Amino acid sequence: MRRPLRVVQWTTGNVARKTVRAVLARRDLDLVGCYAWSADKVGRDVGELCRLDVETGILATDDVAALLALRPDCVLYTPLRFDVDEVSRILRAGVNVVTSAEFLTGRTLGEDARATIRAAAEAGAASIFGSGMNPGFAQLLGAVATGVCEEVRHVRAVESVDVSLFASDSNQDGLGWGRPMGDPGHADAVRAAVAVFEDGVEVLADTMGIELDDVGCHVGFAAAVHDLDLPGRPIAAGTVAGLDLRYVGIVDGVEVLELHQRWVMSRELEPPMPVEHGYRIEVDGSPRITLTLGIMPDQPLETLTVEDLHGIGMTITGMPVVHAIPGVVAARPGIVTYADLPVVASPLTSAPGRRPTGSA
Repeated sequence: MRRPLRVVQWTTGNVARKTVRAVLARRDLDLVGCYAWSADKVGRDVGELCRLDVETGILATDDVAALLALRPDCVLYTPLRFDVDEVSRILRAGVNVVTSAEFLTGRTLGEDARATIRAAAEAGAASIFGSGMNPGFAQLLGAVATGVCEEVRHVRAVESVDVSLFASDSNQDGLGWGRPMGDPGHADAVRAAVAVFEDGVEVLADTMGIELDDVGCHVGFAAAVHDLDLPGRPIAAGTVAGLDLRYVGIVDGVEVLELHQRWVMSRELEPPMPVEHGYRIEVDGSPRITLTLGIMPDQPLETLTVEDLHGIGMTITGMPVVHAIPGVVAARPGIVTYADLPVVASPLTSAPGRRPTGSA
């Protein structure tokens, strides 16, 4: 057996609570360091910071040079926002990066930033891989679903979710919940806030071996029928409480790929926007394929709390990048996607004696 891969966790927020737990549970990964950007977290055990009932012996630091001196094989980069200069420094030091921070291909960062990331990775002979549930893992499922088809004409990946439990999360700020219907500039603001879905279209195309001519985006809105008293984000009746977004990949003027997101803060909207609470892949081909991904908690439903449900969202965001670490470390230098990796899967069982406990 080869040695465990040395991993540094970068930041200790919501996603990190899940990724740290997963790294500690794997035999082939070894947590060796942790970065914390806020001064009050420096010097504290990562187990405490990530709400695990275990001391890891790993103390958080804001000393980037010290973390790079640990010679990690990979940094697990999970802040809310992607910092091009910070990530470039890590890659240039020869350290691979997996990230859930709004990066899949770098397309939507702009060509200059993308070139900077690629050059840093190549200089350090390191790889960078980004994913999450959607965009990310859902596009891998879309590509896999076409594997039994003789002919494929169109692939659609649909996410349809009531997001009211996540109303107060900062990643909802840019979507303009509660703005007046028809507010000038709202559609452009939404496109800017979720531009990483363009990367998702590119990932699906890359995995299927398709060269796109263009990527388009269409945004639709629905209004709340009643006032919504949501924690941290009240929404008045008649203002925006539903979003319908379609990112499409175009070849020869025809839409061939689609990422369709429908997010609502209420079931009572005008016009109606029904949701299914899950993910669906639709392949228009020969034969036609439908793949439905339902996500259910592994505990009795009557015991579920809002925090438990939020934790499920963080789990499906973080696990695709944790489980990709071995493949990313072995991959070619540069920006890599699912097209460059072996199948990304979770080990069957956790390592005995290493699985941390604690709240989600």
